[in-house]
Order: sequence, then C-alpha cells, then structure tokens
Amino acid sequence: MSNISLIIQQFSEEDEQEFTRYLKQKNRRGDTKNLQLYKLLRTNNTEKIDEKIYGKPARNAYHALHKRLQDAVIDFVASQSFKGETSEELDTLRLLLAARIFFEQRHYKIAIKTLAKAEQKALQFEIYAILTEIYHTKIQYAHLQTNTSLESIIAAAEQNLKYFNQEQHLAMAYATIKARLADNPKVSAKRVIIEVLATYNISPNTGFTFKSLFQLMNVLVTAAEMHRNYFEIASYMHELYTIVSEKEALAEKHLYYHILILHLMAVSYFRNKDFTASLSFTAKMKLQMEKQKRKYQRLFEDKWMELQAINLNYSGAATEAIALLQNHKHNSLDGQITLIMCYFQQSQFSDAYHIFKQLNHSDQWYEKKMGWIWVVKKAIIEILILVELDKLDLVWSRLESFKKRFGSKLKKAGENRALTFINMVQQYYDNPSQVTSQDFENKVETSFKWIGTAREDIFVMSFYAWLKAKMTQQNLYNVTLELVSR
Repeated sequence: MSNISLIIQQFSEEDEQEFTRYLKQKNRRGDTKNLQLYKLLRTNNTEKIDEKIYGKPARNAYHALHKRLQDAVIDFVASQSFKGETSEELDTLRLLLAARIFFEQRHYKIAIKTLAKAEQKALQFEIYAILTEIYHTKIQYAHLQTNTSLESIIAAAEQNLKYFNQEQHLAMAYATIKARLADNPKVSAKRVIIEVLATYNISPNTGFTFKSLFQLMNVLVTAAEMHRNYFEIASYMHELYTIVSEKEALAEKHLYYHILILHLMAVSYFRNKDFTASLSFTAKMKLQMEKQKRKYQRLFEDKWMELQAINLNYSGAATEAIALLQNHKHNSLDGQITLIMCYFQQSQFSDAYHIFKQLNHSDQWYEKKMGWIWVVKKAIIEILILVELDKLDLVWSRLESFKKRFGSKLKKAGENRALTFINMVQQYYDNPSQVTSQDFENKVETSFKWIGTAREDIFVMSFYAWLKAKMTQQNLYNVTLELVSR
C-alpha cells in the first residue's frame, strides 16, 4: 500500500468531506478522475486501478494522475496543519515572505509597510523565531527605512534574541523532562522538573511573557500526565498563575496564550479534584473566548466544553453534563469518551456502547492522535461496558487483547495497577457472586497500593469505583462521587 493510500485511509469523515470539496475546487477543467482515484484508494479498491479509471490499461496516465493526487493530498494536509493554533504564524510568515519579494522587486514603499505589518503581528503573538527573520530583513534594508534608525532596529533584534533563547531553553527543558520521565517512570516528576529547570537556568518571574508562562505550565502538565500525578505540580501551577495575575493588564494583548493558560489551570484543578476552582477557570476561559469579537471561540470551544462537562459530572450534575455533551455538534475524541463515561456512570450502558461503536479507528490511529494512555482508558471502558451488557465472547476477547497489547508497556511504565484491575474484572465476570464476599474484598484491598485521596488520580479512582460499587452493591455514580470528594 502506498504512503498516499495510508494517509487517505486515515482521513476522518470530516477530513473526507473537506478534501472532496478541496479537490472539486481545484478541478477547474471539470476533470473528475482525481476524485475517482481518491474514492478507489479510500476504499482500497486498487486492483487494475488504471483500467477502472480509463477503461483500458493506462499505467503512464495513471502514474501522472496519482502524482497529481499525491500533491493535492500533501497540500491539503499542510493547509489543515496550519489551521487553529498555527494560523497566526502562517499569516505572519506570509507577510514576511511578501515583504522580501517586494524588496527584491524594488517596490520599497510597500515592502517596508508589509514588513512593519509582519513585525506588528509577530510581536502581538510573540512569534520570536519569525521575528528573528523579520529583524534580519529590517537590518538588511535599514538604509531604505528613513523613519527608523539602525540602532533601534538592532536594539529590538537583541531584545527578541533574549526572548527567543528563553523559548529555546523552555523547549529543551520540555524535551529533556519528557525523555527522563519516559526512561525512568518511577522517578519523582517534581524532582526531575526542578533539576532540569535549574540546568537551563529557568526561573519564572514577571519578566516572563504570556507565551513563556504557558510553555512552562505546559511542561508541568505534560510531566504530571506522564506520571498521573497532578498533586506534585499543584503548588507550582498556582505560583505561575500568580505571575499571570500580576500581568493582567497585558492579558487581552496576549489573549490566545491567556486562554491556553486558563485551560491548563482548569485541567490542573480538575485533576486535583477541586471542581469548584476548575469551574471558576472554565468560566474565566469562556469570558476570554468571547473577547475580540469571539476570535478564538471556535478554536477553544471543544476544550472548554469537555472541561465544563467533566467538572459538572464530578460535581454531581451529571444530567447537565450529558446535555452539554449531547447538544455539542462536533464532539472531539475527548468529548466522545467523556460522554461515554457519563452514560456509563449513570448505568446507561447501551447508550454508552452506541457512542463507543462510533470510535471505529484502529488503536494505532488513536494512539498517534491522543497518546497511548488515552487508548488504555478507552480499552478499559470498553471492557466494563461489555461486561455490563454481558457480551460474553467480546468480553473474553477484549480481556486477552488488553493483556497482550498493553501488558509489557504498563509494567514498564510502573502502571501495574491497571493490569491488577483487569484481573479483578476478569475474576468478577467469571464468578459475579464472589464479589460481595469478604475474601474478594480482602483480595482487592491487598492488590492495590493507594497513595491517598488527595494524590490519587481521578480516573484511577473512577475505575475502582465500578469495582467497589459491585462489592457494596451500591449505585455506581454515588460511589464515584463519594470516592473523589473525600
């Protein structure tokens, strides 16, 4: 199978619709053979493909058509990647390139105006890498800019280099922390973070930009997610947000990064089971999303909705959470898995399974998009749903598949509790009557190592709640809320 076929077959339904529109817009001459080829590759219907398209053997024409489709796919994927978070960078880069072309063509007046516009946009969004190129161009053509002195351009370039180096150090720290935590899952994430930040001489203060503060917070949240330990970063996140609060007068100027920071704070508080604080940050996030004519509304809507819904669910407002998720037109993968979880906790197992069956890509596809921990959670939820629906063959198949697929990786990551939990699920399904016995309860208590409610991961507790609800014969949702609110 060709690389282009692999890419096409990984398109989501939305991607397919957008790419079809994209091809139709390109087909100015009414040529639809590229659309025909796309559909054949999409369905893996490739035997004698040239004859299907041209009505006779035509390998040369087919290869030329395949090359044109490949170029179109590459252009489409590239344009999609520039959507959302990177659109401002793309716009700035286009302005810079346009300015350079104008300079080369000796259209100096419009070149200077275009370059100034690029600089203004890059400064607004703190795009230091592109600013480096902008100042390089300004210095190169400084003799043509009568309204700006060379000294002021050089001063601005040197200041930008400081910010650029700071950003580079944060990127290096981020990569180093991820690598060290991946190599040694049992090491303290907090200790690694402190050591690495000291190595790169990173000490947050009010001189940090909104972008740098976001990047540092993102380092912390990534480390916490890798170890499922948000408790360790809570005080540091609070400290960083104090700096953000002191820079509130500049917040609207840096609205994009401010919203991202509010999102990370909401995530941190949710994972630490402080739902009231998390909801206060989703409210702040929503307020900021409505500014500047709702410029970032669409970009952050899914993130806001997922956090709002999951906080409502764990605050006892499951009905409100489900309604919010149901009414959202374009639920993301996180949104779908959250809705599945909400249905499951309300014992609406058929509804949960109906949504689950819509997640029909391969595990490899989901792992690439969402990470392997997300795939593990998805697999556990599926097993529990199948157990509740008593789909015997599927339960045993998924249990064996889980152990083969994730067993060694979970052990290496120090996540033996997930395997222990799956074994307990298997024992329960094999003999449901034993779950209320003292022997089974003792086995559960001795099999799991708990680290205290404050430190324990909320999703680990949620899975355990299912087992406890079976043992105590209580309502699953009530048991879940009781566990996470102690």
